[in-house]
Amino acid sequence: MTLTAGARAAVCDTRTEPARWVRPAVAVLLAATAVLYLWGLGLSGWANDYYAAAAQAGTQDWKAWLFGSLDAGNAITVDKPPAALWLMALSGRLFGFSAFTMLLPQALMGVGSVAVLYGAVRRVSGPAAGLIAGTVLALTPVAALMFRFNNPDALLTLLMVVAAYCVVRATETASTRWMALAGCALGFAFLTKMLQAFLVVPGLGLAFLVAAPVGVWQRLGKLTVGAVAMVVSAGWYVLLVELWPAGSRPYIGGSTDNSLLQLALGYNGIERLAGGGGPGRGGPPPGGPGDRHNLFFGGEPGIGRMFGESMGTQVSWLLPAALIGLAAGLWFTRRAPRTSLVRAALLMWGGWLVVTAAVFSFMDGIIHPYYTVALVPAIAALVGISVRELWRRREVLAPRAVLAAMSAATGMWAVILLARTPDWWPALRWVVLVGSIAVASILVFGACRLRRVGVVVICAAMLFGLLATAAYTVETTAATHGGPLAVAGPRSADGFGGPPPQGPPGPPSGQRDNPALERLVADTDTRWAAATVGSMEASGLELSTRASVMAIGGFSGQDNSPTLEQFQAYVADGQVRYFIAGGHGGPPGRGSSTAEEITAWVQQNFTPIDVGGTTVYDLARPPA
Repeated sequence: MTLTAGARAAVCDTRTEPARWVRPAVAVLLAATAVLYLWGLGLSGWANDYYAAAAQAGTQDWKAWLFGSLDAGNAITVDKPPAALWLMALSGRLFGFSAFTMLLPQALMGVGSVAVLYGAVRRVSGPAAGLIAGTVLALTPVAALMFRFNNPDALLTLLMVVAAYCVVRATETASTRWMALAGCALGFAFLTKMLQAFLVVPGLGLAFLVAAPVGVWQRLGKLTVGAVAMVVSAGWYVLLVELWPAGSRPYIGGSTDNSLLQLALGYNGIERLAGGGGPGRGGPPPGGPGDRHNLFFGGEPGIGRMFGESMGTQVSWLLPAALIGLAAGLWFTRRAPRTSLVRAALLMWGGWLVVTAAVFSFMDGIIHPYYTVALVPAIAALVGISVRELWRRREVLAPRAVLAAMSAATGMWAVILLARTPDWWPALRWVVLVGSIAVASILVFGACRLRRVGVVVICAAMLFGLLATAAYTVETTAATHGGPLAVAGPRSADGFGGPPPQGPPGPPSGQRDNPALERLVADTDTRWAAATVGSMEASGLELSTRASVMAIGGFSGQDNSPTLEQFQAYVADGQVRYFIAGGHGGPPGRGSSTAEEITAWVQQNFTPIDVGGTTVYDLARPPA
């Protein structure tokens, strides 16, 4: 394969022997990230009980591991594919299941994401840009939250960054192998969080299509290879689920017809974009404090959502700088050769950022602030690449002016974000503002052209640019987070952020402790020790007793599984011992007909008993 001169020079530039400072600096970055993400990792306990219970089930039964079952009895799966659960459950099998071993893979994925992002940016703009990008990723609050939490977003982020690295390698030499590897990474990202994984595809595909050093038809052919690899690496599991006899596997939670493909296209696809996820499907009821525009559900859809009260402090600290850097970078490379790797990288990360942010901003279905972790690698890469490329041109006023604008915009926006928690470190706002404006002034007047002054300016720009987001990130790692509505940062005046408030909008993360009920369930040896409507009570009981508890209707009691006939058969066969009343079945009057039918049948045919203040029905002892 023959490269154009521009492409060959760009590749060779990234493969020269690194300066002495590079390897120690990378080691320090990765070690600091590991300390940040691993220190006090079990502080939040089981984090999200829903996924923790499924991870525990995967340590108890291999079928539950394969399908991502919520319970070891394999009644129903969680409402996402199981790839993230596979890793957490394997960690539990290897080291014993605990909160720490469950979250250990998540934290290591954070370190891995920083390392891979560094590698992807370094190959384009050198080690300094890679270090900036890796640092920004590590010190973004929502990243610290998700890499210490058990939602699937940690693995999703890592796999998307791996795909981007593979595309960088593929673009350098028009490599079919690297393009196929990128497709494989995206396929497994689909098995982590379904269609969200494909939001980065336009940016990745555009970069290769524009810059790969071969003819257009060859570029299209190699992109087709990547697409086929993506479909195969995701499709094998979809096919496995579809071909497996439905009677011998768990019901696919969140689907309407027990189909993983329908789950991807429905609840986790079109319904997320257009709304209509249905009441109780993980979203808030309309009106009142649980309205869909509530902060825990993304705020009002629109162009300002990424900067708004819900998502701004999670991810947008350096978003203005990234957008300025993207626009400037594309302008300054407009006359570069087609095969310019710098411009290709700007197109790739810029496409990632713009498409994902646009979808998140305007989607009318269920969205939570922590989804924005998918934006962080793109923001970090754009900041790293643009700062390095502009700094190389600092002898010219225009690049210096852009750098000054990035510094000033970052400082002023940080002040606005910090003002949302006015009682938390109020002096920090003025330190950041004064420092960033001072750096911007020095850049404009050109003192940074002097070698020694330039080093000081770079260090000061990094300090004041990252100080606010770093403080929020440290606060995030020091606090506890739990339930399905985790949010990074300190608590604001309206209760948003920090540890979960009492009675947040949406379903609670479990019920109050009931030792008597836990003992009753733990002493049972049937396939399911108990059954209850929805996952909230079921998840907590599974984690406290290590018994299998059936969640009728899945996450919020809305799925039509099991049917009344199936549940009656389980009871007749002695496979489920207790029915626990009062499970979470969505807002009043919105429970599924299946859950309501089962509840009515139990109440009509079995005698209630009080266990620690909870109504329980012993299904092995019907009334005479």
